[in-house]
Amino acid sequence: MITYLLAELDSLKINVKKLYLDRGFFNTPVIRWLQALDIPFLMPAIKTGKKGGIKQFLKGKKSYKIPYTITRDKDDSVTFDLWIICKYSKGKRNQRGIQYFVYVAHKVRTNLNYIYQDYRKRFGIETSYRLKNICRIRTNNKNPVLRLLFVGISFLLVNIWVNLLWLRISRKRKGSRLIYRILFALKQMLAFLSQAIERKYQVVESIYIPSG
Repeated sequence: MITYLLAELDSLKINVKKLYLDRGFFNTPVIRWLQALDIPFLMPAIKTGKKGGIKQFLKGKKSYKIPYTITRDKDDSVTFDLWIICKYSKGKRNQRGIQYFVYVAHKVRTNLNYIYQDYRKRFGIETSYRLKNICRIRTNNKNPVLRLLFVGISFLLVNIWVNLLWLRISRKRKGSRLIYRILFALKQMLAFLSQAIERKYQVVESIYIPSG
């Protein structure tokens, strides 16, 4: 899948500056292949092992990085940079103490203090897709042009909602902006649109069978 997507991007002459992958790609063949392609990438590592493995590095109060090797068998291994990031919860989400985040990094130009925030950029993309699915038009039509149009409309609706939140359902405060997202959820905006369409085009409430 990664090879196919990278080939498609290359055909479109799109240069990949950095890949953000999820932990599902954490395995020897994928890491080795991305290293061979020499593409900068960042992905969370799966915290394996009880006494050894990656879990042995989850200690201390400072972030650090070390070289680490995964070995599946005698002739199948890969070595990469392992970044162990320490974050203090400070009572957020009822959690306290140190939390450890572990990443595999290859040619990533950032520092230990910023890599956690750097990877979080990826969640914005995932959130957009989840929101898109809320307002995506459902269809059994196989026409790819029509299906792509429906996807484009759903992203447009999400962007309209975000704009309304920022411009109308928020207020300025020192250092940031307070957004009242709970007062105007995406589903509520879709309900308003549905009501407006029903008022304009009316709703069919009954069917009359012609006499005779």
